[in-house]
Amino acid sequence: MALTWRSFDFFEATPIKITDDDTRAFFESNSISSVCSGSESLFLGSYDGLVRIVGPSWKVVRSFRAYETGPITHMRQVEGTSLLVTVAEEPSTTDSTNMPLLKVWALDKPVKKTGIPTCLSTLAINNGKKPFPISAFTATEDLSQLAVGFANGAVTVIRGDLIHDLGTKQRIIYESDEPITGVELRVDSNLTTLFVATTSRILKLVISGKGHGQAPKTVEDNGCGVGCMAVDKKTGDIIVARDDAIYTYSLDGRGPPTAYEAHKKLISVYHDYFALVSPPTPAAESDTLRRRLWGGASDNIFTFTLIHPELRIIAHSESVLSDIQHIFQIWGDLYTLTQEGKVYRYHEKSLQQRLEMLYQRNLYTLAVEVAQKSGMDGQQQNVIFRKHGDYLYQKGNYDEAMAQYIKAIDSTEPSQVIRKFLDTQRIHNLIEYLEELHEHHRATSDHTTLLLNCYAKLKDIEKLEKFIKSPGDLKFDLDTAISMCRQGGYYEQAAYLAKKHGENDLVVDILIEDSKAYSEALDFICHLDAETAYPCLMKYARVLIEHCPKEATEVFIAYYTGKYQPRIDPPTVENTPVAATTNGGFAAGAANAVQNLSSLLPLPYMNTTAVVGTSKPTVGDAEVKPEAIPITYTPPRPRTAFSSFIDHPDEFIVFLEACLQEESLSPSDKTDINTTLFEMYLHKSNEKRNDDQHRQEWEAKAKSLIEESSQKPSIENSNVLLLSHLSDFRAGTTLVKEQSGLLFDIFRSYTSAKDTRGAIKALRKYGPEEPQLYPAALAYLTSDQKILDEAGPEELDSILTHIDKFGLMAPLQVVQTLSKYPVATMGMIKPYLSKRIERERKDIEENRGHLGAFRTETEEKRRQISELENEPVVFQNTRCSACGAGLELPVVHFLCRHSFHGRCLRNGNLGIGGGGTDGKAVGECPTCAVENDTIRALKRSQGENAERHELFRDGLERSEDRFRTVAECC
Repeated sequence: MALTWRSFDFFEATPIKITDDDTRAFFESNSISSVCSGSESLFLGSYDGLVRIVGPSWKVVRSFRAYETGPITHMRQVEGTSLLVTVAEEPSTTDSTNMPLLKVWALDKPVKKTGIPTCLSTLAINNGKKPFPISAFTATEDLSQLAVGFANGAVTVIRGDLIHDLGTKQRIIYESDEPITGVELRVDSNLTTLFVATTSRILKLVISGKGHGQAPKTVEDNGCGVGCMAVDKKTGDIIVARDDAIYTYSLDGRGPPTAYEAHKKLISVYHDYFALVSPPTPAAESDTLRRRLWGGASDNIFTFTLIHPELRIIAHSESVLSDIQHIFQIWGDLYTLTQEGKVYRYHEKSLQQRLEMLYQRNLYTLAVEVAQKSGMDGQQQNVIFRKHGDYLYQKGNYDEAMAQYIKAIDSTEPSQVIRKFLDTQRIHNLIEYLEELHEHHRATSDHTTLLLNCYAKLKDIEKLEKFIKSPGDLKFDLDTAISMCRQGGYYEQAAYLAKKHGENDLVVDILIEDSKAYSEALDFICHLDAETAYPCLMKYARVLIEHCPKEATEVFIAYYTGKYQPRIDPPTVENTPVAATTNGGFAAGAANAVQNLSSLLPLPYMNTTAVVGTSKPTVGDAEVKPEAIPITYTPPRPRTAFSSFIDHPDEFIVFLEACLQEESLSPSDKTDINTTLFEMYLHKSNEKRNDDQHRQEWEAKAKSLIEESSQKPSIENSNVLLLSHLSDFRAGTTLVKEQSGLLFDIFRSYTSAKDTRGAIKALRKYGPEEPQLYPAALAYLTSDQKILDEAGPEELDSILTHIDKFGLMAPLQVVQTLSKYPVATMGMIKPYLSKRIERERKDIEENRGHLGAFRTETEEKRRQISELENEPVVFQNTRCSACGAGLELPVVHFLCRHSFHGRCLRNGNLGIGGGGTDGKAVGECPTCAVENDTIRALKRSQGENAERHELFRDGLERSEDRFRTVAECC
């Protein structure tokens, strides 16, 4: 026993001093036959049939006679109520035998006359009229079921309502030749099981519920003594004490025993402890020392022990010179009552006191168990773990010490532990602790840095990868881990971390700036949603276009045309695990990365000699969970991407042409794209100055862009002119001027450049629209002999012909223009002058003929007017000018020599002699009225236009013969 059980003094044993004389005298009289406790009171039954109730002051506060003569052998107080059950053996009225008599008392209902509690029911317990004493008694909490064991081996079960005295039923359910030493009831929902102990066996039987009526079943073929059977109220298990061990029984059978060799007289369950009373050891077994100390009394020494069966500790043990008759619990403590009437209290020491005892003996594991059994919270238990760790550390047992520090990690300052293991070469333990810090989410960025540093010092790439790929929530400072991996050369691990935790910007930074994996970076961007991909794409646009021109341009086109959709990789299943390699490849790169990291962050007492190569993760190892959901977004303005294509004109042109195909472009964006595309066309045309075909090809594209713009203006003329001038693209300038109607400027641009052929070509093209080009062309051709020789006399004659045809210049002006430079000769303009003089002569002759005709007509009109005014008129018409019939009176004659019937004029609604209301003259000839109306309208119009000088000026400017225009107006 001494080898397996540890002994402590967890209880304070204190003898109770009873100050009340009567109470003390009762205790010392050895008259107590039974004891029970409950409802904050102690109940004492005596041999004379009295029940005494003792209060916390250890004074009898109440007493009453329960039986006339019989001793009270058993009592049971129902906790939380005022009910008390007593059992006594009173003499029978028919014979000399004693009959067990059970009574139920209501302590809160005293009888008015006597003052004693009301007896609710009285029951004589049936034992088949056999005169054997009661050896065991038990009852349920509601007193609906009771069991009584007798010394003759019979067990009687009582069922009914004892509280309200509504009747009960008794039945002897078991009989044997062995005396009953204990009975206990176990109630589980609808099942009540009775455990019976005899001197040689343990039995159980169901007294109510499923299985009721079946024969008792033997649980074990070993019994126990009287008082050695109890029940654990926490678990409901039946506890049986034998000399070799303590056994527990449940409905499933016997549980694991607790070996504790000692003679046992009584057993009681107190919290997690078993209280045991051992009788005196026989003289033959007494040791010499004990006999020396106790003398002759050594054979009468009883032992009281409190053991914790689960922890296998003896919490208290003491020797008592008097036999312990009863063990009871009340007022929060455990009490014993000896045969001499002495009462001892056993109070469990505080948890802290018990732990201090264990600390002194360095029993930290046991201290933890005690703390857990006592319900200590985890935060306080960590103190024990930390003390245990300190103890093991001092002994040099670093591995076990670290295990304890890890258990206390939640309430321990990490720096205290880290400092201890930094001062030694226990780097493996330090790594273990730092990893646990991250697992418990207590690590700071410094801890992450230190852990990665330790991995690098040990060249343990496998652990580094395991740390980085640890499942679950993030257990370390992400920024620190990524930064350390980048500094040490773990670019793909850094990218893995960033990708796994959604740091998309960092993934792109690492792939481009560190790994130089431009294609992989572009592919990663293409897997992002539109809003996330845009800033990444713009940040490294130039780099991506530089190294992945075609792919990057396609991405830009898709994004800026609103057709971008994140890529979705098909699910893949990898069956082959990545094996570690030791030759070349990635292992060498990983080893170099470790070397870089170890040199970057030195750790005390560590060397950097060996490098172990292992595999490392790639960015693709991180789990990607794309969602096939259509993406809708607002594409940015195309001009935001223009700067990204610097030094990449071919890709820029592809991008611009693709954007230009979108019909949803705003006018401003279309203008930006057309203008920029025009500029790029001109830029490409000047790349190969000696390749005319190349230049013409790109200039044709630029020209077509301007021509399209003429139909739907999208490029400002000023921009076209500026860009064309900078790129020496004359066709562009010409087209813009054509569209703007600046034909004279086109011609002037040729003459300024001394481009005679171009000037002549422009003259032929634009001359009909802009006749003023001919005078300018005449001045240009005659300004230099070389120009004139290049153009030829035929061109000069053509210009003079057009000038003469359109009347652009007077002959004098032509002569003055040609006389400015000593180039043209008289012979060159002689045909022109000859034709002009001849035509003017014809015009003079024609004008003279017209003048004579007008004079003759004027004279004729004057003569007619004079005749009408001064001479009579003879009307000789015989027919009506209206109907053609012969004239009949009344007849109307007009001075214009037209005659009409009077009725014809009336039918025509033309009154004679009345005033006209429509502007016609009174009595006007219907036949001449139309001609007269026209003349009056012309006259009225001339009067109205006389004040509108702008019409006169406009007609004068558009007239080929202004003198004639003036004459006609006059």
